[in-house]
Amino acid sequence: MKKVLIITYYWPPAGGGGVQRWVKFSKYLESFGWNPVVFTVENGEYPILDDTLSLEVPAELELIKVPIVEPYSLYKKFVGKKKDEKVDPNFLSQGKKLSWKDQIAVWLRGNIFIPDARMWWIRPSVRRLNTYLKANPVDAIISTGPPHTCHVIAYKVATKYKIPWIVDYRDPWTQIDFFEDLKLSKWSKMKHINLERKILNACNAIITVGKTMAEDLSAITTNQNKYVITNGFDEADKPDSSVQLDDDFSIVYIGTMNDARNPLILWQALSELKNQKHPLIDKVNVKLVGKPEVIVSQSIKKFNITELVEFCGYVKHQKAIEFQNAARVLLLIINNTTNNRSILTGKIFEYMATGRPIMCIGPLDGDAAYILQQIDNAKVLQYDDIEGAKQFLVDQFKNFISGKAEQSSNKENIDQYTRRNLTKKLVSILDIISSNSDSN
Repeated sequence: MKKVLIITYYWPPAGGGGVQRWVKFSKYLESFGWNPVVFTVENGEYPILDDTLSLEVPAELELIKVPIVEPYSLYKKFVGKKKDEKVDPNFLSQGKKLSWKDQIAVWLRGNIFIPDARMWWIRPSVRRLNTYLKANPVDAIISTGPPHTCHVIAYKVATKYKIPWIVDYRDPWTQIDFFEDLKLSKWSKMKHINLERKILNACNAIITVGKTMAEDLSAITTNQNKYVITNGFDEADKPDSSVQLDDDFSIVYIGTMNDARNPLILWQALSELKNQKHPLIDKVNVKLVGKPEVIVSQSIKKFNITELVEFCGYVKHQKAIEFQNAARVLLLIINNTTNNRSILTGKIFEYMATGRPIMCIGPLDGDAAYILQQIDNAKVLQYDDIEGAKQFLVDQFKNFISGKAEQSSNKENIDQYTRRNLTKKLVSILDIISSNSDSN
């Protein structure tokens, strides 16, 4: 059996889509003839914790951990956060107004910490992997980012030992929407750009989670070996006939909700339907499962629909699956940012697996819209399409009243996104790069 080394910062007990992606790949790789070895951090700064994901990790999986020194403890002291308060490294993409202290931290993040705040993990990781690889050869390496520090680590060991190497982009690096907000000097901007180009040109293959991201990388790299492997869903999480749908007309959203992901057309649509005394108002219950920011509750209060919204708080992944499987309608929001066409959140596939109607707010020509076109009970709405939102809600409420639990009939289109099928795609790439290496 061949062996693949996976370099990832995010691993259980961390939670979130990035963790699920590589936990699920690791779960199925062995059944396709590849034995995964995971290299990760000993003491990471994780904004979300979910110890239930550890149950998905194969018991026999080899796990290598190296401690990290992170600047977030200094950052928390500087901006006045509590020692045990979690720091989300993606706070720049959340539309928040930054304090002057945060602005200084952003400057340091962009100009000093290159490629990112995890850069101090590079040297000890390379040292540990040099020792490991001399005694334990592997047939391929995969690095997944962000943090893009993982790619730098992989570059240093893959090029040294001439090991076939795949770069996995869950989010862009210099093409991410907040890159220009990092207050970069001309020198540091070029260092980011040149470092990314060097890594992409050196690897044997590039994987992205969406087609727009893959297309955009053509402006950076001459590497033609680009593949799209989206996130997906585990067949074990699909609802069966025993699942009971909610008694109320539930609209369920799972995940973080912030300024860039605040569904204003939904709030306004519900407000107008309330003023019109539409009967759905007596039955509707919007369930926000996750950590919505203050601006969301302020918007709900502004539109006078507080009684229609339930704040469920953060729950573990398995509990989130229960919420979405019982929903009457699932709400998906694509960040209202400059790079929104390329955003393809992982929850879209778990939503599709339920067969429930999906209301998506985002660009009509984006990657999410392209995926949702493959099923027959999803609606994509522009950020300002209030009338469209009202009509969708009214139509779904008619189904609810009539006792019709609408299900997507596009099983074949949905099943291509099972974690097992996606792992099969990954293995085909691993087989190609490893066989090319054997023939050289």
